[in-house]
Amino acid sequence: MKNFKYKINGNVYEVAIDSIDDTNAKVEVNGIAYDVIIEQTEQQVSKPVKRGAQATQATASASSQGGAASTVKSPLPGIILDITCGVGDSVNKGQQIMVLEAMKMENAINADRDGVIKEIKVTKGETVLEGAALVVIG
Repeated sequence: MKNFKYKINGNVYEVAIDSIDDTNAKVEVNGIAYDVIIEQTEQQVSKPVKRGAQATQATASASSQGGAASTVKSPLPGIILDITCGVGDSVNKGQQIMVLEAMKMENAINADRDGVIKEIKVTKGETVLEGAALVVIG
């Protein structure tokens, strides 16, 4: 379960995301459980990745294999607001490479390692799901 605390117009909302699958999400907002139906758009092509417990933060998770390329993935579902890198750009670990809007909040997506952008897998304005591949860094 992922827990978030949002402040919107001075009101604090404690949101716990219990599970997300292709068409449904189970969430709890300030202690009240909701079953949410996720409407698919034409832009949504990736499937959510189910993972075990992890720290909740607005940075990208990545899978890497030694010196091989790594894929920066979306930490939560949202919309790509901005892409601040291009294919062939050199990036440093922690450098912002994208901005993801999730639940009306902007989240910086950072490079998980030093390297060169090999591939950008999303476009500005695209809706992505949690775990969707965003960028490949080699």
